[in-house]
Amino acid sequence: MTQPLLSVKDLVIEFPTRDGPLTAVDGVSFDLAAGEILGVVGESGAGKSLTGSAIMGLLDPPGRIASGEIWLGSQRIDNLAEEDMRAIRGKRIGMVFQDPLTSLNPLYTIAQQLIETIRTHIKINESDARKRAIGLLDDVGIPAASRRIDDYPYQFSGGMRQRVVIALALAAEPELVIADEPTTALDVSVQAQIIDVLKEQCTERGASIILITHDMGVIAETANRVAVMYSGRIAEIGPVRDIIKNASHPYTKGLMGSIPTLAQADDRLTQIPGSMPRLTDIPAGCAFNPRCEQVFDKCRTERPFLVPNATCEVACWLYDEAAVKEGKK
Repeated sequence: MTQPLLSVKDLVIEFPTRDGPLTAVDGVSFDLAAGEILGVVGESGAGKSLTGSAIMGLLDPPGRIASGEIWLGSQRIDNLAEEDMRAIRGKRIGMVFQDPLTSLNPLYTIAQQLIETIRTHIKINESDARKRAIGLLDDVGIPAASRRIDDYPYQFSGGMRQRVVIALALAAEPELVIADEPTTALDVSVQAQIIDVLKEQCTERGASIILITHDMGVIAETANRVAVMYSGRIAEIGPVRDIIKNASHPYTKGLMGSIPTLAQADDRLTQIPGSMPRLTDIPAGCAFNPRCEQVFDKCRTERPFLVPNATCEVACWLYDEAAVKEGKK
């Protein structure tokens, strides 16, 4: 088999407190193939952004990787020194953040920021770096790029700033781009354009994408596979079409049922009762069990792990025949 571009193995992220460590990401594992687009979806607090930050080596203290491994090709990157990780960040992994204003320095022109990024990772003179920067801005759809490149971030609209951030993420031709809620801060009319630009530019360059979002509509239009996260764990992972048409995990079914469609006859959407537990109050067994209508005894005591189910993998005791026979009433 071809080696995956990215492999995350049993990733655990903790935050130390005076009462003991809180586990925010609990045993997350997945592979990402070269050129693949993986959507990561779930409610706020599910651990999506933390997983992306861990891959980038950008976990904010006191958060830390407690155990697990992250491999980029044949290189393990979760245990690298900061200087070594800085060489990978930008060069092999690009990042598109939620708010472009946090990614762009308001005191420097777009030209200064793009040229610095390019020359940090590629041996090139300033004149050639400028030409490359203008080409990147053209690629992401900035009108009159040769003129606008000397403007400051405040002179761009939100959608144009996010295009600049995509250009920055692609400046050194990375193998992987992690996009963390890249459209949340934008007008609805602009969101689809930004996703199209991101997908088109990464596809042209052969870069893989991890697209972190809470919007299943974006995932459905963009991703090849989707990982559904809940309380720091992956509840289900598989091809997007299969999960949308035939979700397995009760939580994923609830998410699918909460998406409005034009063909919907009734006025009310499906609602998942309750809310996701706090880190201090994650229940034993399956974290979703207090909200699940199909819960049985084993769900309350033993944690389910991902098992194959058709083309997907699902972490649910309903797909363990022995568990169902033993405990379901």
